[in-house]
Amino acid sequence: MDKNRVYGYVRVSTKEQNEDRQVIALMDYSVKKENIFIDKLSGKDFNRPQYQRMLAVLSPGDTLIFKSLDRLGRNYEEIIENWRIITKELRVFVVVLDMPLLDTRQTDRNLTGVFIADLVLQILSYVAQTEREFNRQRQAEGIAAARIKGVRFGRPPMERPEAFKWLSEAWRNKEISSRFAAKQLGISHSTFMVWAYETFGT
Repeated sequence: MDKNRVYGYVRVSTKEQNEDRQVIALMDYSVKKENIFIDKLSGKDFNRPQYQRMLAVLSPGDTLIFKSLDRLGRNYEEIIENWRIITKELRVFVVVLDMPLLDTRQTDRNLTGVFIADLVLQILSYVAQTEREFNRQRQAEGIAAARIKGVRFGRPPMERPEAFKWLSEAWRNKEISSRFAAKQLGISHSTFMVWAYETFGT
């Protein structure tokens, strides 16, 4: 068995998306087609069959190539954890074609690619996390501003039928049951009770 093999990993989010662009980029980098693992799944987690199969065949000294970092995944915390598994536990070199700094192969005697790549990955993770927090904050501020202006969110409340008034009065006077009233109105029992308590406050 050859030592120091070169593998590639390709991911597209859906079966309809085309993986050819990534495959061609990896083959241009001298990755053999039979050594390219392809998943057609979301990058939200790493429970992907071809990714797990790839991990099982990697050996120390092998090199793993990605077209871009987001092909590895979307969740930066899990990317960092899997990066650690690949580079530290499996002792496999990683190269990200679209980001030359993410290359863990040794560059000189004193400064290794692993150190540079780990540092860059931590910075990317921080930026991504910060951006997510900013997005949540901006969304919350936008919702708050809209509410001040009277914008209502969610489904509009169901209109109460005309018959609700006299049926609820009949229920309040104990002339009919709440279930009977709900059935006559064509609504659930719980909806009738909510409307009744909102109307009468008891």
